[in-house]
Amino acid sequence: MAAYSSAPARNARVALICVGVFTLMVAAAFAAVPLYRAFCQATGFNGAVRRAAAGRLAGAGGVSATTVTVRFDTNVNGIAWRFEPVQATQTVHLGENKLAFFRATNTSNKTLTGRALFNVLPEAAGPYFSKLECFCFKNQTLAPGQSAEFPVVYFVDRRYGSDQDTKGAGEITLSYTFFPAVAGSAGGGTAAGTAGATGGSPRGRL
Repeated sequence: MAAYSSAPARNARVALICVGVFTLMVAAAFAAVPLYRAFCQATGFNGAVRRAAAGRLAGAGGVSATTVTVRFDTNVNGIAWRFEPVQATQTVHLGENKLAFFRATNTSNKTLTGRALFNVLPEAAGPYFSKLECFCFKNQTLAPGQSAEFPVVYFVDRRYGSDQDTKGAGEITLSYTFFPAVAGSAGGGTAAGTAGATGGSPRGRL
């Protein structure tokens, strides 16, 4: 009789364990994406671009005579915006802070909020390409027909010129893709907002 009554209890314990394991697996899956993104941005892995600490000066160790060409690539995915670089390329000295602008226009008849994701090519350049200020740090909102220019302040570390994987690679492509912002996501910069320390607010309406 005791063995009969303990079987349901054992089954209940097994079921609870299975539910617990399933819950942990689901939680781990959701956590994996932001953790992977944070790892990539911290290390430059897979072409991810580093976010430099606020106030850091790229040329603290001196600006190198070596230059690279930074090419800008823009795309949109699932959002009715026209998005383009103001300048196609820039010549940058290693260790030099550089300012670039990008222009976005809402071509729809409703207000839209987007978030820009980014990477660099070649992927080996990721650890050496850092941003001090970028519109991609926040969501950006444009009213119907509104245009705005968004700034990026970046630098390429001097070590780019001595690493065996990047030495002699004279061109880096910085690529942005604007997606619809996820509801409730962090950040909330708008096209008419005020610039933060690293917020990358727009230069103004066009």
